[in-house]
Amino acid sequence: MTKEDLRRKVWQLLEEHAVQRFPGARGRIPNFVGSERAAARLAELAVWRKARTLKMSPDAPQLAVRRQALLDGKVVYLAVPALRTEKCFIELDPKRLGRRIPIAAGLRNAAKHGRFVSAREVRTLDLVVCGSVAVRRDGTRVGKGGGFVDLEYALLREEGKLKETTPIVTTIHPLQIVTEKVAMLAHDIPLDFLVTPFEVVATRPAFPRPRGVYWDLLKAARIEAIPSLRKRLKHPSPDVPSSRL
Repeated sequence: MTKEDLRRKVWQLLEEHAVQRFPGARGRIPNFVGSERAAARLAELAVWRKARTLKMSPDAPQLAVRRQALLDGKVVYLAVPALRTEKCFIELDPKRLGRRIPIAAGLRNAAKHGRFVSAREVRTLDLVVCGSVAVRRDGTRVGKGGGFVDLEYALLREEGKLKETTPIVTTIHPLQIVTEKVAMLAHDIPLDFLVTPFEVVATRPAFPRPRGVYWDLLKAARIEAIPSLRKRLKHPSPDVPSSRL
């Protein structure tokens, strides 16, 4: 089964069981019934309690997770949609937000009240929370197909903001956990925890994590459309292995 086949299957399942929420399932990271309970379950994990700085998904099903993080005093980073600006991350610092914390978790308000920073300006991250379309209990993750979550991870990994051991988690509906196998490519990020409204799955993934940007897998048009990639290609960091440039 291809990744696109799997996406269509999951989107249809969510629709058939009427567990999708606005703005719907197809073509996106699906918002799902029970996302708030999944967020509460995630907040019980030791990796959450220990984390002070998080990189998070801006998607609708993770809204409650972002709000909980800010209420817990954690610094949150969201990626600018499509990484379309050179300062391609939004920093939400509860100390700066003050009374605006309850509204800052939404992407529009995050852009209004947060601080735009480059990957280099991001603080060292303790936890990554991403959205997913489909997942397996072995840590396989399938997103909506844009590849931006993987690119965001790659940029931050190259800047030393993420370690090999930094936990990666997702919150999903149980119907998004599948058994079908799909190929994990070099740039795909594996998951350490799957969190549903009803359970937490520790995956112990066997897949290697991306070490950074894999330039040979990027089309020229993609590089041209993302300012931080254009700049990095023209002025590569000495820390980036030449085999990937």
